[in-house]
Amino acid sequence: MEFKKQKMLPFLLTLVVILADQVSKSFIVSRWPREGTFIKDVFGNDFLWIIHVRNKAIAFSIGDGLPDQLRALLFIILPLIVIGVLLVYYFKTDEFTLLQRWVVAGIVGGGLGNLIDRIWRPDGVVDFISVNVYGFLGFARWPTFNIADSSVVVCGILLVLSMLFINSKSARKESL
Repeated sequence: MEFKKQKMLPFLLTLVVILADQVSKSFIVSRWPREGTFIKDVFGNDFLWIIHVRNKAIAFSIGDGLPDQLRALLFIILPLIVIGVLLVYYFKTDEFTLLQRWVVAGIVGGGLGNLIDRIWRPDGVVDFISVNVYGFLGFARWPTFNIADSSVVVCGILLVLSMLFINSKSARKESL
C-alpha cells in the first residue's frame, strides 16, 4: 500500500502542471492579442516578454511545414505512445528513485498540457513566454514557450542528471 502511494503521489505534480499550463493559456487566449500586436516587457529591461503566439509544430517550430494529417500523427499520436510507454515502465519497474518519480510526473504533465492544445486548439499550441538569451546558441530571444514546455525541459534535464549522478539502488533504499 505504501509503495503504491509513493508511485501515485508524484502525479499530483502532473495535475498541477496541467492546471497551471491550461489556466495560463486560457488567460493569454482570452485577454492577449495575437502574434506580436502586443508585447508586455515584464521587467522593463527586455529580458522577459509576454507575447501571444501559436505553434502548430514542436520545439523551435520543427515540422511547421508538414501536412496537417502528418502533423497530427507525429505530434499527437506519437507523444501519446511515448507517454503511454513511459507510464507503463514507470508502474512496472522499481528502478526510479523518489526524485525520478517526481520528474517523470512533471514530464507527463507537460506533455499532456501541450497535447490538450494540439487536440482542442485548431490554431496550435499557445506559447507566450519570450526570454532574451543575449546571443546564446545564436538566439537573440529563446523561441517562445509555455509552462508545459518548461516542465518537460526542466524535468527532462533533472531526470538525465539524476540518472547520471545518483546511484539508483542506494537512493531507492534511502527513499523507502
